Amino acid sequence: MLIVGSLLYSLGLVLMAVSTSGTAFTGSAGLLLGMAQSGTTYAVVYGVIGRNVAPEKRSWAMGVAAAAGSFGQFLMVPVENWLIGGFGWQSALFILGCLALAIVPLAWGLKEPARAAATGPQQSLGAALREAFGYPSFRWLMAGYFVCGFQVVFIGVHMPSYLKDHGLTPNVATTALALIGLFNVIGTYGAGALGQRLPKKYILSTIYLLRSIAIVIFLSVPLTPWSVYVFSSVMGVLWLSTVPPTNAVIAQIFGVQYLSMLGGFVFLSHQIGSFLGVWLGGKLYDATGNYDLVWWIAVALGIFAAIANLPVKERAIERAPLPGAAAA
Repeated sequence: MLIVGSLLYSLGLVLMAVSTSGTAFTGSAGLLLGMAQSGTTYAVVYGVIGRNVAPEKRSWAMGVAAAAGSFGQFLMVPVENWLIGGFGWQSALFILGCLALAIVPLAWGLKEPARAAATGPQQSLGAALREAFGYPSFRWLMAGYFVCGFQVVFIGVHMPSYLKDHGLTPNVATTALALIGLFNVIGTYGAGALGQRLPKKYILSTIYLLRSIAIVIFLSVPLTPWSVYVFSSVMGVLWLSTVPPTNAVIAQIFGVQYLSMLGGFVFLSHQIGSFLGVWLGGKLYDATGNYDLVWWIAVALGIFAAIANLPVKERAIERAPLPGAAAA
């Protein structure tokens, strides 16, 4: 999956550079890169981590992996600005396309335990899906992740336009995005480490509630470069810090046999929220001339997600013995 995702990533970036129509650009930047990200992000990587790391260290290990991805997000802004300034945006995309191929040799280094080595009766894929979607805690986690996607992608995509509308320079927006990436490293690692010591549902509820509080304060104070930088730093800590505890609690409830698949469904919910955050932000901006309503929707959703995570039961699900298990 990682190798295929790497090839799609490279192809999408290269075709993006040479696109001469809206359809071609949507196919490369939208379809190909979207498919590439689905095959190279947390659902795939965390499945490997879940099967290789002991349960008592799993949340921490997921936090380390998320922090590494967050550091890449931090480097993205200065490195890509340097590439565009030195070589032009098309050449920069070609270079990034080549860099995306580095995932291929790294993927070969992943060690996955042989399926035959698994102990105990094995659950079928269909049974795993029915079990997860029939379990309220899984649905609550999906609802929370939907909110996560809505909030972070709305802010990441639309905040530069919001700042421009209020007279701030593009440099402020660039610095804000870099700060989000930098503090995201701290937040994701911290959330993963805390997940080893505290109930993960309380960590998730606190993150969503703090996001809403941060947005309310940001909207209430005078908008200056420094208020933007403080807000970006705080949101950076909370940015993807939901990822390690969410995936760790999925593994804790359902086990690791289908962790990638179940994590993929939860991430699908996140991406639906991401789509709506971007689309609704633009739609309501066109209708009202500002982003005020979308900001307050993000606040309300954050409060909803904080409440939705409280009923999550973190203990391993109790399963009836599979047919033939007693005889074995």
